[in-house]
Amino acid sequence: MAALPVFRWRLAPDGYATRRQLRARGLRPGGQSVAAQLERPRRRRGPLVAYLYRVDLAKPVRPMTEARWAALAKANRARRICPACGRDAGYVIPVSLGACVPCAFPEGSCDGIAA
Repeated sequence: MAALPVFRWRLAPDGYATRRQLRARGLRPGGQSVAAQLERPRRRRGPLVAYLYRVDLAKPVRPMTEARWAALAKANRARRICPACGRDAGYVIPVSLGACVPCAFPEGSCDGIAA
């Protein structure tokens, strides 16, 4: 088992990129394994690690199809529905609340009219 090459933070050679850097170029790793890693030292804990992929082996990002757009819209719509009252909140319901604001804080009624 070969060890990965390790580079210091901001000192990676050309030809390597992180997932985010690949995505900014319109690329994806495309099934390749991690080629190297970056390490950023920290004082009190272990180093921060970022995995690098080879740019020459990266593939273009797959385009969004109509079915994917529809599935994404359906998922986002579901995040707006309050599980307590079943209404569209008009915003993505925070996971920390678990319900729309009027249901999470029942001083007012669930239809948004303050008491």
